[in-house]
Amino acid sequence: MRADHLTQLRKGALELAVLALLDRAPSYGFEIVEGLAGLSGLEATTGTIYPLLTRLKNSGLVGTTWRESPKGPPRKYYTLSDAGRTELADQAAAWRQVVAAMDTLLREESR
Repeated sequence: MRADHLTQLRKGALELAVLALLDRAPSYGFEIVEGLAGLSGLEATTGTIYPLLTRLKNSGLVGTTWRESPKGPPRKYYTLSDAGRTELADQAAAWRQVVAAMDTLLREESR
């Protein structure tokens, strides 16, 4: 697979992935980067994640709180808002619809 194909697919899925991670537990930015790093194909840098988190916050989909860190300065934790949970459900439904349609097309193509 060419790297640019994976990059384009990842860009479209990254917001959904971040919302899904935050639905599991509040997290700080680097923790989100680490969580995505463990999922092949969804790896992202802090330079990608922090602007996305800012956009999600400005859209009201996530909230933030500062918490003391056992190591170093306090960390900004991101939590999913009620609007974020609704958005997650909507995006997840859209994702499943696209995946089902693509699976159908790809099965037909392989015949």
